[in-house]
Amino acid sequence: MSDLSTDKSIYVQIAEIIKNEILLGNLKEEEQAPSTNQFAKVYQINPATAGKGLNLLVDEDILYKKRGIGMFVSVGAREKILKKRQNVFFEEVLPELVTEANRLEISKDELIKYLQSFNGGEK
Repeated sequence: MSDLSTDKSIYVQIAEIIKNEILLGNLKEEEQAPSTNQFAKVYQINPATAGKGLNLLVDEDILYKKRGIGMFVSVGAREKILKKRQNVFFEEVLPELVTEANRLEISKDELIKYLQSFNGGEK
């Protein structure tokens, strides 16, 4: 697990940590997510703060609760996270990238050439 920063609310960061673990395949559908107490111990935070982050994911249908057992990864959670992040990339990140490339007088062809060579041009 990664360290927490001061850029965002701790509970939001907890939710992002779990989402990243799901995307990386470290947490799979129907597997149990770390508990609020585990997060509290690792990050030395209040369990209620960790719980707030986990509940964000319940609200997004990324996790679901099994009463008395804990939180588990929902079926289709990875696809939901991917779709949402792809939308953010295409609607927010990519336009900013293109705007900055224009400011730096990087042509579309140069940008495409670099993107194709980046990381071998593979997915």
